[in-house]
Amino acid sequence: MSGPRKLPDADLPRYQGGHGFLLGGAVAGALGLVLTFIGMAISPRQALLSYLIAFLFWLGLAVGAVTLVMANHAAGARWNVTVRRFGETAGATLPVFIVLFIPLLLGAKHLWFWVAPVNPPKELQEMLEHKHRYLNLGFFTVRAAIYFAVWTGFAWALRSWSLRQDETRDAAFTARARWWSPVGLVLFTLTFTFAAFDWMMSLQPTWYSTIFGLYAYAGAFVASLALICLVITGVRSSESPLAAVITVDHQHNAGKLLLAFTAFWAYMAFSQYMLIWAGNLPEELTWIVVRSRGVWRPVGVLIVLGHFLVPFFLLLSRDLKRSPPALAGVAAWMLAIHYIDLYWAVMPAADPSRLGIHWTHLTAFVGVGGVAVAAGLLLFRAARPIPVGDPFLEDSLRYVQP
Repeated sequence: MSGPRKLPDADLPRYQGGHGFLLGGAVAGALGLVLTFIGMAISPRQALLSYLIAFLFWLGLAVGAVTLVMANHAAGARWNVTVRRFGETAGATLPVFIVLFIPLLLGAKHLWFWVAPVNPPKELQEMLEHKHRYLNLGFFTVRAAIYFAVWTGFAWALRSWSLRQDETRDAAFTARARWWSPVGLVLFTLTFTFAAFDWMMSLQPTWYSTIFGLYAYAGAFVASLALICLVITGVRSSESPLAAVITVDHQHNAGKLLLAFTAFWAYMAFSQYMLIWAGNLPEELTWIVVRSRGVWRPVGVLIVLGHFLVPFFLLLSRDLKRSPPALAGVAAWMLAIHYIDLYWAVMPAADPSRLGIHWTHLTAFVGVGGVAVAAGLLLFRAARPIPVGDPFLEDSLRYVQP
């Protein structure tokens, strides 16, 4: 059992490490984006689909990180204070994704069939006309602006209050964050749900599922928890001064959250499948039928095993959650399987008969990810690594697993 840790000095300096990762991420990101844009010129639909998957993956990590910060504030949690800045920083990268969304808007006609339908069948044409008030590029862009405004506004407000509290030691900032976080959780759930409808579900505009947004949100949140676990285990395995204040009990708690929301993701996935199966409606069945046959069937089986069954039973182990290498391995796997899950959700809309593997999948992932990682490290280096002004920091430092 871990003992209490010493309260950090009030003048804890800003984080000065990670320069190599920052530079490497920026260079890799720029190169990856340039190659992806070249791919868009050669094979626009294929490259844009690759870019969409990468964009959704990295955006989900940022939105999920802010969700975790708000959830802990709303619950009045104290254990997480020493690791909270990781989530605040990841969320603060959201303005970068506003810029990264522009290529999707410019190439919208190659991604979403409803933007510029070419000789659609009569039934499909009638359905698109019926949905035109919602599925039109102007309103689509306005909705995207609203989503980013909500996400960025809450992310930057929470981080700003936390940073100001480092200087003032004013507990009112904690009270403010705890008041606004429940509101933010409701807004995030609604906006991410509609973003999933707009950016993923509308790839097949005749299909609908009311629970799909929650399924996508749950996947993003699980991935963000995996990222936090990976960061925590990395810090605890290093010689960083942070290793003295982020304990095995903090790591254990992060692992327990990963276990809990892995089960929640499985519940969302099963609920969607059950509702489609019970309804047995042609317009709902199309999506799941395509993804459970042919080349996509093994991918679906891999997701069931890799996104739920295997990590769930592994994470039941207390020893695994308290072992940095073991938890890091599970967390890294969860991030990989989340990418596969997004791939499985997006790519069959382009061609249900083949996997559609293309070199731009790699360049887009590195491009978007490199820029996001570089932005995150730049922001992390601009502040103290833990919220030294939080009134519950000492409670977090003394936290011991019950």
